[in-house]
Amino acid sequence: MVSGKTVFLGVCLLVFVVANNAPVKASPQIELMGGYDIIGICITNCAQCKKMYGAFFEGHLCAEACVQFKGKTIPDCEDLSSIAPFLNKMN
Repeated sequence: MVSGKTVFLGVCLLVFVVANNAPVKASPQIELMGGYDIIGICITNCAQCKKMYGAFFEGHLCAEACVQFKGKTIPDCEDLSSIAPFLNKMN
């Protein structure tokens, strides 16, 4: 007669062999920012610039640019050249 331990070890071995032979599909992607959400960072910077410049800064245009260009140009509130397209003149 076969003991319970032997049956248990046999089942565990069978599960291990089947699991290791299962096909695995992977689609690796390169993360330029080490896993950070680039679009999220871009939109957060837009919100920060809106707080700093108030009505002079078009925050919605900045956020739309983040989504459209997938966060490739992240605005820096202290660099006027990076936020110039989103500034307006108030009368």
